[in-house]
Amino acid sequence: MKKHLRTVCMSCVVLLWATLTAAAWFGPVKAVSEAERRPLKQAPELSADTLLDGKFMAEFEDYSLDQFPLRDSFRKIKSLFHFYCLRQSDNNDIYIADGYAVKQEYPLNPESVYHAADRFQALYDKYLQDSKIYLAIVPDKGQYLAEESDHLSLHFGKLNTILLNEMPWVQPIDLYAALDYTDYYRTDIHWRQENLFEAASVICEALGVSAPDPADYTVTPLERPFYGVYYGQAALPMEPETMYILENERLRNCRVYDYESGKYTDIYNMDKLTSRDLYDVFLSGPRSLLTIENPDAASNRELIVFRDSFGSSLAPLLVQDYAKVTLVDIRYIQIDVLDRFLEFHGQDVLFLYSVSVLNNSQAIK
Repeated sequence: MKKHLRTVCMSCVVLLWATLTAAAWFGPVKAVSEAERRPLKQAPELSADTLLDGKFMAEFEDYSLDQFPLRDSFRKIKSLFHFYCLRQSDNNDIYIADGYAVKQEYPLNPESVYHAADRFQALYDKYLQDSKIYLAIVPDKGQYLAEESDHLSLHFGKLNTILLNEMPWVQPIDLYAALDYTDYYRTDIHWRQENLFEAASVICEALGVSAPDPADYTVTPLERPFYGVYYGQAALPMEPETMYILENERLRNCRVYDYESGKYTDIYNMDKLTSRDLYDVFLSGPRSLLTIENPDAASNRELIVFRDSFGSSLAPLLVQDYAKVTLVDIRYIQIDVLDRFLEFHGQDVLFLYSVSVLNNSQAIK
């Protein structure tokens, strides 16, 4: 009986191995992981040279891991096992606190912060010495959740101090008290636009312009459910969210000029409803250079925002008094070529950067 049971078990293992092997070799090859929002490794080139130098086997290992059958299902099983059986506090540096998925941003990387400050100094030296300049750092939601949930987070005060010491020509704007973790998406890194009125008011007060009035906006839900970047990275069963946008007549009248395409679009690009990342609806997602033109502005003032992706959802709340708001993302455009596209003549300037970008600033050119 025992011999028969061993035979059955071994047959099942062999059958499972054969099935997975066949699926790996002959199944469809995926180009991207929708859950992780990243390209997947493709089959490496097989040749005598790649076999002899070991390149083929090294790349084939990565390819086989990325293209493994039922990979997402196995990732979920692994995450559930780590969280609920092994009682690990995080998975892939992502933890869950009060229903919010948070990436553990730790430790503080001073060299990265100094690199960002150096790039900002280059902007100031070349273009901005006639401008009033402000700095607003966007806290990570982990700044509000880490201590109570017994997780690590970087020293936000020290990051702030480094930047202010290196940038004595800026006026700081403190956003920390104007936000809390409920102002962010549960499954994503970004903040929720409909919750930004207090933060936008703090910025507008510092800039000396009118703050947005919540009564002037209609909160509109998007039909497609939103699965944030942490949903796939954590590989845990989490409910999708509803993404909302703020609309009014002023924003509908604004035109957004995209310097990359040379075309005009709207504040909210509804073509992006089918994008891999629904957050791309805000100002068309990652773009190097955009200008919002506001024909209903209360003045002819102009604002330049050097920003990361957090600025895409905040910028519509800053336009009411500005005839032009230009958004520049120097992760995608070289500082030295900006004057080919923009004329700098003493506009108001806001540096708006998140903790995650400042602490990982290698992408800033």
